[in-house]
Amino acid sequence: MTNQSVTLRLLDKADREILKLPRSVKGAIYDFQHKFKNNPGSTGLQLKQLKGHEKLWSARVNDEYRALLLRLADDDWLIVSVKHRKDVYEHLDRLAYSVNRITGGIEYVDLQVVEESMLAARAATALPAPPVVDRAPEPAQPPQAERPTESAPAAPIPAPTLLFAAWTEQQLTDLGVAGPLIPVIQALTTEDQLLGLVDYAPQLTGEVLLALYDNKSFDDVLEQVTAPVATPETVDPTDFQAAVERPATIVTTTDEALREALEGEDFGRWKVFLHPTQAKLVNREYSGPARVGGGPGTGKTIVALHRVKHLVEQLPPGRDKPILLTTFNKNLAADLRSRLLALGGEPLLARVEISHVDQLALRIVREAEPGSRKQTIDDNQAVREWRSLLEELDESDWDAEFLQDEWSQVILGQAVTSRTEYFRARRAGRGRTLTRTERADIWQLAERFTQRLDRLGRQTWDQVSERAARLEMQREQRILAIDQQREEAGGLDNIHLQAGSGGWLRYRYRHVVVDEAQDLRPAHWKMLRAMIAHSRNDLFLVGDTHQRIYKNQVTLGSLGINIRGRASKLSLSYRTTRQILRSALDVLSQEKYDDLDGSEENLAGYRSVLSGGVPDLHGCSDWGTEREGIAALIDSWGDIPHEQIAICVPTNQMASETATTLAEHGIRAMEIGPDGPRGDGGVHIGTMFRFKGLEYQRMIVAGASDGLIPRDDVNRRRTTDPARYRREVQQARSLLFVATTRARDSLDIFWHGMPSPFLAPLVDSAAV
Repeated sequence: MTNQSVTLRLLDKADREILKLPRSVKGAIYDFQHKFKNNPGSTGLQLKQLKGHEKLWSARVNDEYRALLLRLADDDWLIVSVKHRKDVYEHLDRLAYSVNRITGGIEYVDLQVVEESMLAARAATALPAPPVVDRAPEPAQPPQAERPTESAPAAPIPAPTLLFAAWTEQQLTDLGVAGPLIPVIQALTTEDQLLGLVDYAPQLTGEVLLALYDNKSFDDVLEQVTAPVATPETVDPTDFQAAVERPATIVTTTDEALREALEGEDFGRWKVFLHPTQAKLVNREYSGPARVGGGPGTGKTIVALHRVKHLVEQLPPGRDKPILLTTFNKNLAADLRSRLLALGGEPLLARVEISHVDQLALRIVREAEPGSRKQTIDDNQAVREWRSLLEELDESDWDAEFLQDEWSQVILGQAVTSRTEYFRARRAGRGRTLTRTERADIWQLAERFTQRLDRLGRQTWDQVSERAARLEMQREQRILAIDQQREEAGGLDNIHLQAGSGGWLRYRYRHVVVDEAQDLRPAHWKMLRAMIAHSRNDLFLVGDTHQRIYKNQVTLGSLGINIRGRASKLSLSYRTTRQILRSALDVLSQEKYDDLDGSEENLAGYRSVLSGGVPDLHGCSDWGTEREGIAALIDSWGDIPHEQIAICVPTNQMASETATTLAEHGIRAMEIGPDGPRGDGGVHIGTMFRFKGLEYQRMIVAGASDGLIPRDDVNRRRTTDPARYRREVQQARSLLFVATTRARDSLDIFWHGMPSPFLAPLVDSAAV
């Protein structure tokens, strides 16, 4: 029977080390934890204290491997490493563990492994090795025959530049760098050596060093990297048991959590290990709506899912679904459902409603209008209907796309119901100034357009969301009226008032969590705001306006959602390499983005601890040559699973043509539709709109040519409609940014003719 008083935890860094071990060893580790919890003193475990260490012990995992454990208290143990037995007892003086004075978390460092990693980096780059801490070898003498003679003196070898010579030991300590590594850090001379160290350094140390290497100032690193994980408590560096309970010590304790961590799948780790900054956001109490921003790959969706789990755990027992998890399309909603199921199983899913926001709005409208069977059309279909209307009226003064935007963003977006209201409606950021006569013309056209849709039995998603928002706001007013009457009656319910409202009214949800918040319409926000009471932890939204792929620009404060003082940002990318990240940020250039609340958003501090190759650029003579080049590239990748390869193109026609070319080369391709890939086992191909929320081992962006990104018709608006031109150029940049940041390991960009102007920094850099 398991001794429940024994606690065995696994340190995050140890988990990463274990993932590299053979599968049989992983299974042995899983068995080891059961035996250890049952009886740490079992003869078969061979538990013993390591020579020269007060807290470090070893225990037998199997014949070949040993676990290194910190003894935090009598029956509280932490696995910090798993090594082959021949490596355990060598260099015991190189093992260091301490409590970080800034974060209060436990840090473990194997200086021998760190230095070996750096030496491997030196060998790969043929550059001088940094000195080894505390045991620098005597320089080897060259053979006698090769010694320089007096007549031919050897040219002096310039001393390599130290990467961190500008930073004192105290400054590095103040930023949270692990003390045992500071002598090694001060000897680093190449980026490869730095990356070799980061692989095995404590997490905060790696993040600080990479930020400094990227020319961040001391104050910026302190604010963006160190402060978010600093503990407010006074740290006792000798109290390891208190340290293991702090967020900075990222551990797992349960059998199930350990199994998830050892699976080696990305989401398996996410389910178990959260960065301290993420954990703080997940578990925080908010006095009202809160927002979490951050660049691609920073774990915003993971934070949203863990936030849902946290909220469910606070619920009283029941069978209802008082929590809504929503996003902007069906494909992403399905992905959220599968991930939430993996995170907490059916019991978690049973308390949460998961629906994409348009589906939710349609359900609200159909509840109120059960006899309606209108066909719902998308924005492209709506533009075609506008064109048909303008042709029927022989109207050439207005552009169909402009009218669709004006109708959806201003008239429906602000719930304008009369011509008089439209004359007063705000049009900030719309660009073209309209006279009173022009507004009157547009209003008349909008009325005719609405009548046309009614006659055809059609409605747009904008109409559905606006109608749903209106219905929910009316419902909320009835709830508030009942609450006021109850208060006036001394807490008693007015049964007749409740019955007259169609039932015992209450808010639909207690909490709402929104993923990809940047792409919701104003009416969506009005609907969601009305679905929950104004209370603690009511709305939690995550998103990045740099990844906005639709035209829905909103100011949440004007819609009754006040996030001031409750907005946070994640800045560490876990998906995209540093090299790809730099290129993706170059795509954004100096474009300005809003923060959903009337201020400017930026990606200051956005960084990655992953490293890889720089993106490869491929200029081609024509579209056919480009497609042939893509097929040849995929062929050259050999054993890479095709479902881990994706091709992103500007248009649906280009997607079909690319799939045809690949088929001619024996490469199966799956086009991505509104509901995700249409099949399994092939290269994924789709337009840029289809790749939001997805990620791939290898990413190809094709057709990145001038005139396609952005489109020629966008460029023509530069002088005729500058405001609209700026909006559409920003949208095109965001789409390309989304596409480039789907890559985990490699990014290849193809174009024919002239490259997109957005690629200019990348092309210029490659030419140097």
